[in-house]
Parts: sequence; structure tokens; C-alpha cells
Amino acid sequence: MTGPEMVFDKTTLWIVIAGLAIGSFGLRFAFIGLVGNRAMPDWVMRHLRYTAVAIIPALVTPLVIWPAPTEGAPSLLHFSVAALTFAVAALSRNVLLAMATGAGSLWGLMFLFG
Repeated sequence: MTGPEMVFDKTTLWIVIAGLAIGSFGLRFAFIGLVGNRAMPDWVMRHLRYTAVAIIPALVTPLVIWPAPTEGAPSLLHFSVAALTFAVAALSRNVLLAMATGAGSLWGLMFLFG
């Protein structure tokens, strides 16, 4: 095993799991249980529209800049796929087409170039 081995006792592990479960439930309940049946102001709805637009790039960008297959070294293949996916998304304004293009081009280029 490389690196330091992490050892937790069962009590600590279950306290962390329970704490995360309570926090996750509380966060969801705040939006769904307390506010779910009320009309939201227009300014809140306008901001919520951009949630997916902010989250998807935040999840994908580290995978493009520091790809795991190259152990974090920049990869022309990953940058090329990201550029193609961005171009398809910008031109078509279709999220599903952009995601399919990204997945297909990544798979295809990895098949061709290893």
C-alpha cells in the first residue's frame, strides 16, 4: 500500500456518517420541506437557472486540467475533447448533444491514440 494508511475506529466512522446524513437531510429539507410549497421570488428563480451551468463545468474542469490517466500531467487529448465539446455546446445550445459529443470523442480518441 502506498502512502499513509488511514485507520478509523468504528465509532468515529459512524459519527461522521450520521453527521453527514443529518446535514444532507437538513439542507434538502430547508429547500423542499420549508420552501417547496411557496412561490419563489423572480430574482431567486433567475439565479437558480444557472445552477447546472455552474456545477457541470466545476465537476469537469479538474478532470480536463489534471486527468487521472496521465497522473495529473496536462493532456492534449483531454484539452482537444474539451474544446470540441465546448464548440458543440456553444453552436448547438444542446446539452445532451454536447455531452454525447464529449463522451464519444473522448472514447474515440482514446481508442485511436491510446
